Amino acid sequence: MASMARGRADVNSRKNLVVAVLFFVIVGVFFYFYSQSGDSSIVEYGDKSLRQFGLKGDRDVSESSSTLIGGEDSAIPKTIPVCDDRLSELIPCLDRNLIYQTRLKLDLAVMEHYERHCPIPERRYNCLIPPPPGYKIPISWPKSRDQVWKANIPHTHLATEKSDQNWMVVKGEKIVFPGGGTHFHYGADKYIASIANMLNFPNNNINNEGRVRSVLDVGCGVASFGGYLLSSDVIAMSLAPNDVHQNQIQFALERGIPAYLGVLGTLRLPYPSRSFEFAHCSRCRIDWLQRDGILLLELDRLLRPGGYFAYSSPEAYAQDEEDRRIWREMSALVERMCWKIAAKRNQTVIWVKPLTNSCYLKRMPGTLPPLCRSDDDPDAVSGVKMKACISRYSDQMHKAKGSGLAPWPARLTTPPPRLAEIHYSTKMFEKDLEVWQERVDNYWSKLGSKIKAGTIRNVMDMRANIGSFAAALKDKDVWVMNVVPQNEPKSLAIIYDRGLIGAVHNWCEAFSTYPRTYDLLHAWTVFSDIIKKECSPEDLLIEMDRILRPKGFIIVYDKRSVVEYVRKYLPALHWDVLTIYDIDQGKDENDDEDDDHAVVIIQKKMWLTSDSIQVSE
Repeated sequence: MASMARGRADVNSRKNLVVAVLFFVIVGVFFYFYSQSGDSSIVEYGDKSLRQFGLKGDRDVSESSSTLIGGEDSAIPKTIPVCDDRLSELIPCLDRNLIYQTRLKLDLAVMEHYERHCPIPERRYNCLIPPPPGYKIPISWPKSRDQVWKANIPHTHLATEKSDQNWMVVKGEKIVFPGGGTHFHYGADKYIASIANMLNFPNNNINNEGRVRSVLDVGCGVASFGGYLLSSDVIAMSLAPNDVHQNQIQFALERGIPAYLGVLGTLRLPYPSRSFEFAHCSRCRIDWLQRDGILLLELDRLLRPGGYFAYSSPEAYAQDEEDRRIWREMSALVERMCWKIAAKRNQTVIWVKPLTNSCYLKRMPGTLPPLCRSDDDPDAVSGVKMKACISRYSDQMHKAKGSGLAPWPARLTTPPPRLAEIHYSTKMFEKDLEVWQERVDNYWSKLGSKIKAGTIRNVMDMRANIGSFAAALKDKDVWVMNVVPQNEPKSLAIIYDRGLIGAVHNWCEAFSTYPRTYDLLHAWTVFSDIIKKECSPEDLLIEMDRILRPKGFIIVYDKRSVVEYVRKYLPALHWDVLTIYDIDQGKDENDDEDDDHAVVIIQKKMWLTSDSIQVSE
């Protein structure tokens, strides 16, 4: 009996020991995961999975540009990890979780937390962004202007929050956009016509016989204002931050309306000076008087000579003391900026900017805001702080009493006066247009039956030069985001002068857009360009996958060695080659190496996630 008791005691003690060990193991695991945030554990998953493939952003980039492009297949992954479903709307450089986790010290009062803050290489999500559950191929344009699939952007809080303003309405599986806004409950079309009427434009058409083409809509909501401008041959850059209404720009792009995630904070917007004929703010809740009027002065930098600013807000009409105070101070500020009231009616005031420098030069000495220093470049935008000063016109613009642009649509193919600033002759301009028309015709013939009506709406030219790729698409029902690398910013002014839109960007970083927002990406020598900058082409491929819609297309035009290198990644990215062909024209005039070029046209597959990637054709 004693031995049996000892046996039971031994068994019990062994059980207790096992239980204790298990307890400490579980506690240790718990504390390990507790010490990591939910998102950072996803980062680690991506990091560890990708290190073995040499895809981590902090590896020696020169290895990528030399050894890997040379064709070492062992470095090419067979698969790339899929991100956690919670990252289906990730914007890497506008990720508030990153700001919280890294404890960045930002000034919330000046909107620094809505500006770009890109992760260091060790914190990049090097994984494929999954679509949300139930994702569907987007509704085709023009129907998409008025309705989108709810499953694609499963956020309906704006429909509830703005229910009295006709922003959007949930109807079954769709979200419908009646065209309303905070200030124009009865429709953007009527509101736009009323603005044109205030300015006495012919036929109440906002395009003013082609003189108004480019509009900046700040605080755009879901971009119904920009969406309804399109029928008047006016294109708007609809701008809003990734704020509490964080999905407004995602809705805009899903609808097929040009839009960009950005904020009037501390940095200049990524557009050159004199880009827009018209700026618009309707209940955009921007404090225009802050920091000596620096935000209004940023609008002033972006407006062309004789450009308009339409302001619809309580300060323009309300009679309570605070609104009247703001109106008085704002009126005094714009008067010192030489703006004049062009029209004021009901709840809207429209100011107009002077055509020349004459008013600026007549101001009393010491008048604020001052003129910018003569050595300030108003077209410098990459990482450049906004300045509380007035950008004067160039001598050429002052003498011309305006921008000297042809009305739309002639301006698309008319060499603009600023062409000389980038050392382009009229002959070079015309040749560029001819070359790109031929290339685009070739692209479309190769795509053939893959492009059906409405298949392509949102297009991005990732290295746009002077915009001739976009100009060659003039007869297609598409719009183009023309991206100019930050080391080539002057050419973006030419793009805007042609009546197109775009932004300056560095492709070593992620673009300011939501996942799945473009139908076609055109990458003309983009990979060669970032390799020269010693950035990772693999990171760029993953970024392109993030912003491309399922079933969307990629056109890579580059050196044959680069094209072959990209092809090796296609299985891991779940992209299909539609066609590949050599370029017969030989050396491009913009290349500095005599190397053969090729084109590969790719289509992204539709895939869903469970425990692994499931490809759905």
